[in-house]
Amino acid sequence: MSTAMPFDADATLMSEVKAAVETAGLTLRERYTTHARGVSLSDVVDEIHANDDAVLGVLREPLLRARQGSRWAEDELAGGALPPGEWWVVDPAEGNINHVHAMPDWAVTATLVRDNQPVLTVVHLPLTGDTYTAVAGGGTRLNDRPLKVSAKTDLGAALVGTGQAKPGEDKDTFRRIGDSVTAMLTGGLVVRVSVPATMQLIHVAAGRMDAFWQFSDVRSGLVAGALLVTEAGGTVTDLAGEPWSAGSRDFLAAAPGIHAAALEILRPIA
Repeated sequence: MSTAMPFDADATLMSEVKAAVETAGLTLRERYTTHARGVSLSDVVDEIHANDDAVLGVLREPLLRARQGSRWAEDELAGGALPPGEWWVVDPAEGNINHVHAMPDWAVTATLVRDNQPVLTVVHLPLTGDTYTAVAGGGTRLNDRPLKVSAKTDLGAALVGTGQAKPGEDKDTFRRIGDSVTAMLTGGLVVRVSVPATMQLIHVAAGRMDAFWQFSDVRSGLVAGALLVTEAGGTVTDLAGEPWSAGSRDFLAAAPGIHAAALEILRPIA
């Protein structure tokens, strides 16, 4: 049975979700330092977990309370389809590795996923105070300003990007990442390889970048950006060109004018 809800029912959640995410962002910002934290791998992992725990402590209950009957996707590094219904897919510190290393590219994200499709998202950047939001059918906004994807039609003029979804992925995934970068270096103008995915996808939604692809299905890094790009007029598919969902194996979000060209390069590698 479908759990489809009208746009208005989702839109009414936005102020409550936005407030919860921005409040959680204060916690993450308080934990930020201008020097890298941790020397050994275990030190770095401990810092990452401490960030997650601190933010989830102030974010989880407000979100579950905002949407009665919703459930929580526990593993932020998990992929694949979720069971039917409404789920909160949250990354309490998207770009946690950057936060721990005193770099600025990190955020707090919360996305309501219904039957494996994102329907509402908030991405908050505590260092700048910027908040990106989208509701399915309602467009994408940066703070209160509507966003639109790039109008480019020439891949040769495009700024595109990719990155790894998590440490320790299999060698075949790493090979595909490397092969895709080489291919796009010849097909596009400039290729960015960085993490996290959401921080590149907000640039695609805002028209600053023209495409982003990923060979991993880690859903917490994709659901927010997928909705932001779609609602800003972009095209989001898997690397076979089929409509993307949380159950898809891989991912491509692009300006409509270059999507087909990017897919032509990436499909054989996928």
